[in-house]
Amino acid sequence: MSAYMLHLMRHGAPEVAGRMLGRTDDPATEAGIAACVARAEGIAAERIAASDLVRARVCAAAIGEPRGVSVEVDPRWRELDFGTWDGLSPAEIYPAELAAFYDDPDASPPPDGERWSALQDRVAKALTAMPPVSTLVVTHGGAIRAALAELCGFDRRQIWAFDLPYAALASLRIWPGPTRTVQIVGLAT
Repeated sequence: MSAYMLHLMRHGAPEVAGRMLGRTDDPATEAGIAACVARAEGIAAERIAASDLVRARVCAAAIGEPRGVSVEVDPRWRELDFGTWDGLSPAEIYPAELAAFYDDPDASPPPDGERWSALQDRVAKALTAMPPVSTLVVTHGGAIRAALAELCGFDRRQIWAFDLPYAALASLRIWPGPTRTVQIVGLAT
């Protein structure tokens, strides 16, 4: 079967940047939306999908509308639920708890939040349901890391090594089939 491209883009900068924004539905700034549109220039995507959170949906719509491509909203691409940390800056979280989360986000999830394995499971389901056509997904940093772990086999320490600022773009070539092969062809930050 022929290869197809999968582009994973982090949404534009939200109005309240630098916080643990999981389920908090903070919108992207105008500059953040413009950064995503500029980053998507030159990407030939037959399909555009986005998280159901407004900061991702609006960026995806700004990319898709001038191309005549409608956005498929999929809540499986939503960010990790940070529980009681949601909306807090890292400085407002007890350092030992935050360090334990980054060391092992499955064994030490945010209080009342989602385990890493739950995020990875829903992202894996979204990937499995994808048709093998060139696709742009506008989503969140955690969901991109979960997709890279699923597609490339990165472990939890390796996924934190990727710098994924707002409007970052990871592009992968995927050969589908029983022994799926994935090649990372670009990481624009």
